[in-house]
Parts: sequence; C-alpha cells; structure tokens
Amino acid sequence: MSTTRPYSPGDRGPEPGGASGASEGGVPGTGESEGGVSAGQAAVIGASAPSSPTPSSAPSGPAPSGPSPAEAGAAGAGDGGRQGRRLSFDDQSGVVPLARDFTRQALYAWGWLPSATADQRAAAEDVLLVVSELVTNACLHAEGPDELWITCEKKVIRLEVSDRGTGQPAPRTPHRAGRPGGHGMFIVQRLCLDWGVVRTPGVAGKRVWAELGAPA
Repeated sequence: MSTTRPYSPGDRGPEPGGASGASEGGVPGTGESEGGVSAGQAAVIGASAPSSPTPSSAPSGPAPSGPSPAEAGAAGAGDGGRQGRRLSFDDQSGVVPLARDFTRQALYAWGWLPSATADQRAAAEDVLLVVSELVTNACLHAEGPDELWITCEKKVIRLEVSDRGTGQPAPRTPHRAGRPGGHGMFIVQRLCLDWGVVRTPGVAGKRVWAELGAPA
C-alpha cells in the first residue's frame, strides 16, 4: 500500500466521468433531511476495522464507552477496545445525509454524544462536518463513494471513505475563501489531527482518511 501526504497544491478538479459544476458545499440531489440507516446498509465491527499502513499517533486517554441501548441490535466492540462501523453506499441516494446520520449514531454509541460541554459538542460537530466533506468530495471528483468506515480508539475518531477515483484530493493552496473549489479539503486539513490517502497497488480507487480527537 502507499500513503501520500502532504499533497501537491491546487485543486485538480473533477476526475473523468465524475460529477462537475457544483461547489464543494453540497452534492446535487442529496437533500438536507437526514434519514435513518438500515441494518442492510450498515455493519458494526468489533476490532476488525481496516488498519492504516502508517497510523497516526493517538492521544492517550480512557477508552470510549460501548454502544448505547438506543442502538438496539447493534453489536459492541467489547472490552473498551477499538470499535468500528462500516456503511456501504451501494445503490443509495442522498449519500451525504446518510453518512451524517450513520456517523451520528456511532457518536452516540461511543459516548461523544450527547455533549456535556461546548467543547464536546464542537468536537462532535467537527466529525460530522468532516464526514460530509469527504463524502461530498468523492461525489464531486470520484464518481461517488463506495464505503464509509468509522473507528474509535483512545478518544480518536478515524473516518475513511473509499472510492474508485484516480485523482488526488488536495486543498487549494493558497486558500482563498471567495474562489470556488478546494474548500472541502481545506476544512478537513484545518479540523483534523491528520489525514491522507491510501492506495493498494493493482486495485482501482483509493481510501481517503482523516482523524479527529476528542477534547481534552
């Protein structure tokens, strides 16, 4: 596998066959209402979440709590270890609100929500914003996402969005707020502890990952 970071400056634009003509703030046809995630779309994984070839250092701290009773039928990771969930986007519409709702359910299960303080609320909102940007970027520049992985370990949330695109995500450098394009990955870069791209030789597509930490 190969991991690349940092990236060359500039926004390389839509990949061949991908969607175009839309800003990174949203995806045409996704809508704003947030529907539920069915059992057929999502899977709860114990300690079998995908590993990174170059894992980032994670802040030390107590392990997150297990799934809440609100998520009936969801299997927990157990023993306070690494917890992971996977969402498939096969044949799904409205993938951005779908990804946000799936992520919100995970945050409730792992104790990031409901928020007891303003800092905790801001941390959860950052996670939801980053997952929106990663999925939106896959829609605009990579013909849509394939899967979303969310893992939690030692108060660090890791988001991974896979797609079949060959392009390279990159925040526009220098960033200009009034210039269209490039804002999504700039937001990811500013909010995350680290982020990058993983590719597997001989396998089409890539996996874009980002990590965010809970407030101290």
